[in-house]
Amino acid sequence: MNMFLQGKRALVTGSTSGIGLAIARALAAEGAEVVLNGFGDKDEIAGLCKALGATHVGADLTSAKGCEELMKGAGDVDIIFNNAGMQHVAPVEEFPVEKWDSIIALNLTAAFHTARLGVPYMKRQGWGRIISTASAHSLAASPFKTAYVSAKHGLTGLTKTLALELAEHGVTANCISPGYVWTPLVENQIPDTMKSRNMTREQVMNDVLLAKQPTKRFVQPEEVAALALFLCRAEATNITGSNYSIDGGWTAE
Repeated sequence: MNMFLQGKRALVTGSTSGIGLAIARALAAEGAEVVLNGFGDKDEIAGLCKALGATHVGADLTSAKGCEELMKGAGDVDIIFNNAGMQHVAPVEEFPVEKWDSIIALNLTAAFHTARLGVPYMKRQGWGRIISTASAHSLAASPFKTAYVSAKHGLTGLTKTLALELAEHGVTANCISPGYVWTPLVENQIPDTMKSRNMTREQVMNDVLLAKQPTKRFVQPEEVAALALFLCRAEATNITGSNYSIDGGWTAE
């Protein structure tokens, strides 16, 4: 069976669970040598590495030093998938400054660092893929999410700029913008949203989360991974600077 990513090395940040893990599995299934990044139980991560034939670099991407450690540990990579992210929900006047700083650092600045450090190799090779998990919040805002919405809007700008800079070097840059995917990131923001909106868990699920998506269903991580795979194919050579929505119709309204 021909695996179209045989011989390619792919780094997926935030890949020990959720969307990132689904993407890592999809890339590995097509022959890519995968580098995982993220935190979690050491034994579970070791099991994932064994199952995927992957390596793991657990650097903290909220600092430039951590990003540099990641890229050094990952080595030369043909594919960078910026997926690591975090969330905090609070009114702007109560939003902790340290939360703003860490969310911007992880959700946006880390993608700048992986690009600046990974692009030279891609340019020398004449081939590369930079893909980032943006969000429906890269296209539309929601209250109480100042840092997250700002970071995701910024990520689309970074992606467009990279696309233009790298257009003649065989390197593409694109975003995938899911709506609500049932991942730890989404699940963990429910308590804060309950507090901010004075709602029950069920009300947050039905009236806040799925209310945004006309299909009334969560996006599946495997759906995001399938699009990521397509963007790595030769047929996607002329797809660059784009932002693809997988949000059940959320941003169509």
